[in-house]
Amino acid sequence: VQRSLNIGVVLFIVSEVFFFVSIFWAYFHSALSPTVELGSQWPAPGVEPLNAFEIPLLNTALLLTSASSLTYAHHALINGNRKSCLIGFIATLALAVIFTGFQALEYIEAPFTISDGAFGSTFFFSTGFHGIHVIIGTIFLTVALTRIISYQLTDH
Repeated sequence: VQRSLNIGVVLFIVSEVFFFVSIFWAYFHSALSPTVELGSQWPAPGVEPLNAFEIPLLNTALLLTSASSLTYAHHALINGNRKSCLIGFIATLALAVIFTGFQALEYIEAPFTISDGAFGSTFFFSTGFHGIHVIIGTIFLTVALTRIISYQLTDH
């Protein structure tokens, strides 16, 4: 049974990788070979992209930091350090909520919409699905934190 569960997890992760590769493929296909319909340039004329050094860079830093705090929490759990584990989990959840808030702000302030051709479509599709993954992960981490608080998840 355990082997089947492991194979299932691996197949799920592989399917997620292929899903996001296809999204990136759509973006890069449109960006690297813009068609006449796009004005033969990327993004299309009249579409102003976001500055990558503002909210997108901040969100990247938040995600990398949250990965570090979750790794810290995981190692603390394995080593039986409950207090450090709780701190790591709470920090990770806080960073995830902040990320989601900035993602919403980015959507509100974006100077383009999903209907602005291939650029708007691929932007909102890719960041939207990534945001959904972050929200689902936040829910999973909240459940795990609740189990740690109630001593249902320990190093044993």
